[in-house]
Amino acid sequence: MAEKKSGIDQKLIRDLANILNDTDLTEIEVEQDDLRIRVSRNGTPMMMPQQMQGYAYQAPAAPAAAPAAAAPAAPAARDLSNAVTAPMVGTVYLSPAPGARAFVEVGQMVKEGQTLLIIEAMKTMNQIPSPKSGKVVEIVIDDASPVEYGEPLVIIE
Repeated sequence: MAEKKSGIDQKLIRDLANILNDTDLTEIEVEQDDLRIRVSRNGTPMMMPQQMQGYAYQAPAAPAAAPAAAAPAAPAARDLSNAVTAPMVGTVYLSPAPGARAFVEVGQMVKEGQTLLIIEAMKTMNQIPSPKSGKVVEIVIDDASPVEYGEPLVIIE
């Protein structure tokens, strides 16, 4: 059975995370050709935007609407330029515990470094901090949803 190879070696990332756990390091970085991967315990991105060429998240295409006599106006395309993206693959949680209040809500002002959400990866809860201060204008992902690397999570303006 042929296996589809993704652009990022997930086994390498898991191995690097295991090295962090085994050695009590807080961060490890590997560079190979034009790919640089950094794994960190404090939620920093594994790849910087300059190295993400070819790995940008693309929203799925909207399904075609059935023709109607008076079709409503199409919604404007989502501006993802201010999106905080997932630094890893995992499951997103918007609150610290089931039933607890969410870390942030739409319309809330946040400070740089404030926890926006957590991503569970390899049985580890990783707090995802805000990269800047601003207003939360949209929470793009649903609670307890799987997330891929680079996928938009929250939009802050």
